[in-house]
Amino acid sequence: KPDTAWVGDITYIPTGEGWLYCAVVKDLCTKQIVGYAFSDRIDTNLTLAALGMAVRRRKPLPGLIFHSDRGSVYTSAGYRALVAGLGMRSSMGRTGVCWDNAMAESFFSALKNERVYRTVYATKERARRDVIAYLEGFYNSRRRHSALGYRRPNEVHYSYQQPALAA
Repeated sequence: KPDTAWVGDITYIPTGEGWLYCAVVKDLCTKQIVGYAFSDRIDTNLTLAALGMAVRRRKPLPGLIFHSDRGSVYTSAGYRALVAGLGMRSSMGRTGVCWDNAMAESFFSALKNERVYRTVYATKERARRDVIAYLEGFYNSRRRHSALGYRRPNEVHYSYQQPALAA
């Protein structure tokens, strides 16, 4: 079901002003990107902002599993305190094992191959706006996923909402 397991990760986007870092939170059921944030540097604030957006948007129930790698931004005291305070269960792969974070890596591959590698960003602001347009205007709303029976992430999410709305 949606909002029972999320995965998070960070990537970088080259711009004429240097790297722009992007953190995302992805719902493993719907494949939606439910939270994201951008920064000039990789730090805990970046991942806190992405998780905060996801929580504000989705309001998950306690018990949600949040999976990440063992990067310092996910193992920091501040991040772990927020996850625990929200009633989430933290899950992390073993050191050096990248396969269990493949769902986030798959999204970053799509983002880069379908958008970032085809675009030259003069500024970080231009990159940020373009990535948000890709996330909200294409990836979540129009991109079909074979793992979802060629449905769109938003379509799958709303299919879970319909029975509750009808009742």
